[in-house]
Amino acid sequence: MEDSLHKEVVLRTDGLSKKFGRRWAAKDLNLEVHRGDVFCFLGPNGAGKSTTIRMILTLLMPTAGSIEMFGMDLHKNRRAVLSRVCGIVEKADFYLYLSAYKNLEILGSMTRRIEKREIMEALEEVGLKARAFEKVKTFSHGMKQRLGIAQALLTKPELIILDEPTAGLDPQGTKEVRELIKKLFRDREMTVFLSSHVLSEVELVATRMAVINRGELIAQGSVSELLAKEATEYSIEASPLEAALELMAKLPWAKILSAQNGKIEVHLEPGHSSELNRFLVNHRIEVSSFYPHRTLEDFFLKITEGTSEI
Repeated sequence: MEDSLHKEVVLRTDGLSKKFGRRWAAKDLNLEVHRGDVFCFLGPNGAGKSTTIRMILTLLMPTAGSIEMFGMDLHKNRRAVLSRVCGIVEKADFYLYLSAYKNLEILGSMTRRIEKREIMEALEEVGLKARAFEKVKTFSHGMKQRLGIAQALLTKPELIILDEPTAGLDPQGTKEVRELIKKLFRDREMTVFLSSHVLSEVELVATRMAVINRGELIAQGSVSELLAKEATEYSIEASPLEAALELMAKLPWAKILSAQNGKIEVHLEPGHSSELNRFLVNHRIEVSSFYPHRTLEDFFLKITEGTSEI
């Protein structure tokens, strides 16, 4: 959905580059994150994701290029810009022998006076209110990650940056962090920028993404649009089903693979997906879903192997 929220650019990089010795860890990156995005920065380990995030958070100085946030040059307006941003790089660190509440009280007070109500609200937001007064040393890795996000929420950021937030988590911890990210996006309309190499996670939470490999940007755009490119097999939910099948049988570039439970599996010649959708709607077929079978893993492997024109 392209409403006004999603059109406002909150983060833009122009030619952002970082060189270590003779090696470019990031080279000529032009990223664009819109307000309200769950934007995933995707790439294999060592692709340059963490280096880029450290430059965005001013933990590293770029070799070349510029960063703009909220319409302001980051390095000319560092304090004003970063007061609206919170970043968690790698893993959140806490005082293990203190409670979750006490940790947030101490860490929150470093920026401003924090009220007890705000701390409890942040803990409730991340599902840790019931464990507020337990020592952090008893927390699982996933709980510590969620506590780190609670700490970030105390600053009321407009943009939250997470570097590999599910790294090292078990399946339950991964699910909890994933659901939390979706909740922040849905309930708070918060812009989330997260890096990951876990393809399945991206497909479940991201609205837009950029793919980086060997420090260079390979693709950027909405997840659905990028996955739709070059896809040939689609699942379509249409009603009435029989009428849709009868219409599609007349199309020379569409081959029906199966049809059951209101869903049609179809093979299309490249470039005809939008045409088929319009064709069905124009013939008064109700199309409730239309999506490609191409997975994010297919897409990622193809473009990082350098075989795509994207």
